[in-house]
Amino acid sequence: MHPALTWPPELLLRAQGVRVAFFDVDGVLTDGGLYFSAEGETLKRFHTLDGHGLKMLRQAGIEPCVISGRDSAPLRLRLQALGVTRLRLGTEDKLPAAEAMLAELGLDWAQAAAMGDDWPDLPLLQRAALACAPPAAHAEARALATYITTAPAGAGAVRECCDLLLVAGGHYRRLLDAALGAPA
Repeated sequence: MHPALTWPPELLLRAQGVRVAFFDVDGVLTDGGLYFSAEGETLKRFHTLDGHGLKMLRQAGIEPCVISGRDSAPLRLRLQALGVTRLRLGTEDKLPAAEAMLAELGLDWAQAAAMGDDWPDLPLLQRAALACAPPAAHAEARALATYITTAPAGAGAVRECCDLLLVAGGHYRRLLDAALGAPA
């Protein structure tokens, strides 16, 4: 079976050396809506496609990192279930958090991808080798994006970015063959 996904060669070249990917939560991993129970508990809706994309990044040696202005128990539970261990939650100033993670990993912005949807994400999008945004992102985020996903936020946008990174890094085919049960 041949992979069904294709991207322009110049986009794949930009993404080729990425070893770390920063993701926002609200408006990227979720649809951006804020849901509250009668008791005031924050509720979040996550898509399984996005979660599997983050798992595959880890399998390929690309470190998924989450930096969010909000913190919530549902978010922490989801990230724990996905094995995402590099996270900074409850921080509006995302640049210092991202730069600290890069330093911990011994990487630089030329090896980073970022996906965001609003002004707090702009410093990361501006510096990353590959900047992604969902289609309903704020105009300034879309203007900085190297790639705007076709899937909406919270419904496969993150997976699309992950797939792009996996194809560019030469990992996608191996992971697809493994999913199909093909011999290595």
